[in-house]
Amino acid sequence: MAGKLAVIGAGLMGSGIAQVAAQSGWDVVLRDVTDEALTRGTDSIKTSYDRFVAKGKLAAVDADAALGRITATTDLDAAADADLVVEAVFEKLEVKHEIFRALDKIVRPDAVLASNTSAIPITKIAAVTERPDRVVGVHFFSPVPMMQLVELVRGYKTSDQALAAAREFAESTGKTCIVVNRDVAGFVTTRLISALVVEAAKLYESGVATAEDIDLACRLGFGHAMGPLATADLTGVDILLHATSNIYTESQDEKFAPPELMRRMVDAGDIGRKSGQGFYTY
Repeated sequence: MAGKLAVIGAGLMGSGIAQVAAQSGWDVVLRDVTDEALTRGTDSIKTSYDRFVAKGKLAAVDADAALGRITATTDLDAAADADLVVEAVFEKLEVKHEIFRALDKIVRPDAVLASNTSAIPITKIAAVTERPDRVVGVHFFSPVPMMQLVELVRGYKTSDQALAAAREFAESTGKTCIVVNRDVAGFVTTRLISALVVEAAKLYESGVATAEDIDLACRLGFGHAMGPLATADLTGVDILLHATSNIYTESQDEKFAPPELMRRMVDAGDIGRKSGQGFYTY
């Protein structure tokens, strides 16, 4: 399958989705609100392709062809003729509502609108559109070019056809899908990692063990590739704080209540690798 894809948001997730889609033959419109954001996004895509070429995992001619299939723009109307749109903006419902209200008026009636949200119920996002049956969750994982999993989320009114189109798209980029049939906040994967990160942060906050030892326990004891606190730093402590807060607000389940330490880290700007300081120093 290949067609026309619009990706809204040129950050780490959006540019990664654009990258794997273009490499798989999709014509991609990558949209963000500033030229600076678009330059950062397209530069990261080119850098990633260059790495794959250097490692012999991608032919230079194929990398050039994939780059040629990506069009960067600040104009949301460029999504008008897309077969599928993937939103990958900040994890705030108000921000997503603004995007989906606009897209609902712009894109074709038969287009599928997807959100890359990791925690916000798809039904809430779809509610501001006139086509809730065409809205679906398509949750990629970071870094998108390396991670195999995509979590497909069925909103309360998501049709079988929209879910099938989302699966076809994700699988066309070489990903493996799981389906979330009940639209709970955090879905499957974010609920699992959030519960683990919250408990790990509480153990660290209370002095039970160091960050290094907590992560080592998960790596050697449970076979995790990366411990929960290192994962928080990679993903962004701020991102996980938003995710856990969203899940806690929806579920009122105390195991998702983020500890004060995470809130203070975000207040201080210690949000992980991207700031140089999180649970670890980089």
